[in-house]
Amino acid sequence: MEGSFEEFVTTSGDRLLRTALLLTGERGAAEDLLQDVLERVYVRWRSVQDPQAYARTAMTRAVTDRWRRAGRRPREVPLHERHDRAVPDGAADRAARADVLARLRLLPPRQRAVIVLRYFEDWSEERIAEELDVSRGTVKSQAAKGLARLRELTGADEEEMSRW
Repeated sequence: MEGSFEEFVTTSGDRLLRTALLLTGERGAAEDLLQDVLERVYVRWRSVQDPQAYARTAMTRAVTDRWRRAGRRPREVPLHERHDRAVPDGAADRAARADVLARLRLLPPRQRAVIVLRYFEDWSEERIAEELDVSRGTVKSQAAKGLARLRELTGADEEEMSRW
């Protein structure tokens, strides 16, 4: 393994936090999730071949395990308006991010996870199905329902949504 753990955290920390935030829907839960995963990566640092992939997989499995412990039914995470407000600096990217996050919060947890993994992390349907322990058809239907709901909420067409 080339590079140090500190370099990995410095270069990948923001992206991993964003992924954790999208998976959990809550900043505090995302920070806790990322901290737990970084501890796992640190302990196994010498044996991990691809630390980013290891961390993303560990985050996904941790979120999935939380669902399973709740009785095989995803527990909806309450999202509060005080979280993830865009900094009022006028940057269009921050406003777009806040809008996407607000819309994602309205999706059920499983749809949100499928949308995040499929379209933000660019995972294949097969990989998502394996990680979430569902069928590929479930991944497809959850993605279709999630995208339809996002379109309904935003009034955006497919071209506009592809720019997110």
